[in-house]
Amino acid sequence: MNRLQFNGLETRPSQVWGGVRLVPLVREEPIASLRLHHRAIDPDEPECCADLYYMPHGLVAEWTDDGTAVPAVGTALQMPAATVRRSRNPPTKLERRTRVRFVPHQTSLEAYLPLSFRGPAIAWGEWSRLALAHVLPRTAAPRFTGEEIAGLQDALRVFEIHPGQCGVLVYVADALSGAFITPHPDDYRALHPTLVHDCYGELIWRYAFTYPETRDFTVHFDASVVDDLSGLRAQADRVRDEWRRFHDETMAAGLLEAEYAFTEAYRMAGHTLWRFRPRFERGREAHVGEAIADADGRLAYLHSFRLSETQIRNGQLLQHLSEQDWNLERAAAAMGLVVPQLVARLDAAGYAALFRQDVVDRFRAMNVRYGR
Repeated sequence: MNRLQFNGLETRPSQVWGGVRLVPLVREEPIASLRLHHRAIDPDEPECCADLYYMPHGLVAEWTDDGTAVPAVGTALQMPAATVRRSRNPPTKLERRTRVRFVPHQTSLEAYLPLSFRGPAIAWGEWSRLALAHVLPRTAAPRFTGEEIAGLQDALRVFEIHPGQCGVLVYVADALSGAFITPHPDDYRALHPTLVHDCYGELIWRYAFTYPETRDFTVHFDASVVDDLSGLRAQADRVRDEWRRFHDETMAAGLLEAEYAFTEAYRMAGHTLWRFRPRFERGREAHVGEAIADADGRLAYLHSFRLSETQIRNGQLLQHLSEQDWNLERAAAAMGLVVPQLVARLDAAGYAALFRQDVVDRFRAMNVRYGR
């Protein structure tokens, strides 16, 4: 698995509002054995504290072990949840878990790139304690919620949701900002409003203000071959197919034709949760995200985020470190830098906590001494 594919999904004609274009994705057959919903933490569940609190845009996935349909959400929410455990013989109650929560989108972006590279085992404990005790270091690249993207909130409010729609691709000034796919139409209808709580990069924010209007595509029918309703239907099918090919091969090429490194994060019965990251090349469109695929390779879930140029540079930095086994001297040499310069970049990216404090402090002192 090195590419994303919209298996089982059909692209429908887009809808345009100002500079925002939403492209619906429709399933012929919903995936009923995995369901997503938006849920605040329930204090009655064993791993939660006594106070009820709310995690913004935190999704919950529920599934069945035998491929049967997940019960209606109101019923499924009564199922107990527990800490994830790996296989043991015989299986315990904890291992029969059929629910897992996703980290909220805003929080997951702070840690996604370093986590996808599986950092050094010795230093990773320090990184985890930092994340739990305080917050994950923020990158220099600014992020904006959907409320700050001009026109997006109105577009989500007024656009039609198609029958069978399970996903959407969001474009701003015809730049693909992200994709969101769910297993079932009911899941999408429930989660459609939460897209305004997603995060978007500075590029998308600037495009929304710089290009307030996007041209819609004009439909052209060949009237000479339309004599009855069947002819009109054939022309509609032709136009729909032309749009689908144009969209998938041109507009979404940056997402669908790119090669990704996939990391298996979790298995849930017949489904697998993957994290993916691109090849970090400056000047090229790059997306990161999470996806759940079933045994047939169908995308049950997808949530992607378009990286800014700053985040691409950070990804390249982590890639060099990972390739050199997190050795500062070797990584600096591979990048054509000296170690103090590399440490300065780590500080700017917020990744210095991945390394021993005394080592980083020594090279920081060298930067101060020589005015770098």
